[in-house]
Order: sequence, then C-alpha cells, then structure tokens
Amino acid sequence: MASRSENKRLVTTLLLVVVGMFGFGFALVPLYDVFCEITGINGKTSNVAAVASEQVDNERLVTVEFVTYVRGDMPWQFEPKIERIKVHPGETHQVSFLAKNLSGGDTVGQAIPSVSPGTGALYFSKIECFCFNNQPLPAGEETEMGLVFYVDPALPESIGTLTLSYTLYNITDKVGVAKESQT
Repeated sequence: MASRSENKRLVTTLLLVVVGMFGFGFALVPLYDVFCEITGINGKTSNVAAVASEQVDNERLVTVEFVTYVRGDMPWQFEPKIERIKVHPGETHQVSFLAKNLSGGDTVGQAIPSVSPGTGALYFSKIECFCFNNQPLPAGEETEMGLVFYVDPALPESIGTLTLSYTLYNITDKVGVAKESQT
C-alpha cells in the first residue's frame, strides 16, 4: 500500500503534468503561426504588399489557379473573373474578382488568402490585393476587386501549378462593434 507522502507526490506530479499540457496547448497556436510564417507550409501568404520583381524567367510557365469560397454566414456571391492563368515567374499580372452583396443590408467582407501547395506560398507575391483591407459593400451592389501579383522566379522547378484560394468572411458585426466603440 502506498504511503501518504507517495500519494501526495503522485498528485503533485499529475497536477504539474496537467498544467504543463494546458500551457503547451495554449502556446501551440502562436508557435504554429510563427512556424508557418517562416516555412510557408500551411499556404499562408504575406499580408504585406510586395515590390514588383525585376527579374523575369521567360523560359518557364507556371499555371496559377484562382478559387473562392464564401463562408455560410456571408450573403455574397464571390468568384474570380478568370479561373486560371499561365505566367512567367517574375512577370507582374493583374486579375479581378467579382463580388455581389445578395442581402438586403450593407455588409463588410474580409478575404483570407491561401496558396496550395503550401510551400508555394513563399513564392507568391501580392503587390496589391483586396485582401489587405476590409471590403464594404452596400445592399444589392456589386464590385470588382483587383489583385496584382507575381510568382517569384525562385519557385522550385517541381511546382508547376499554384492555386490561390480566397475564403470570404462576414465581418460586419466586428466592424460595427468597432465603429460603436469609437463614438
């Protein structure tokens, strides 16, 4: 039979393990974000505008595909004007996305980009992007939103296709709360 001090030590050890696991779980999200930012593995692109490339690889063509998703609570229609384009790495291109507010009220959207394969995100550079800002759209209105980008010439030869996907989120309530708190 275990002594009282052994039981106390076991309980203390188990409590420390639980606290340590909770702390590790809590720290995992920011650590994962830092890891993904450094490696580009999860497909996150930079939220900072890039400077146009001065080097163009005319010997190579890369296919860039555009895909859009609209979250269930977002009352918009959102789609790329073109679904696919072939580009020379380093060459600047402009494409557009069409959005229409299908609701009876003004809404604000925020597009979050992702690139697949994930390692390709390091080589996809946005010079101008509607995803850098919130997108307000009055009821029933439609708009064309632009993206200016290039694929870095350092893109590994093994990657021939990049898929840029945008997920559109409804942030109307968040922006409304921010406006109310400012007044």
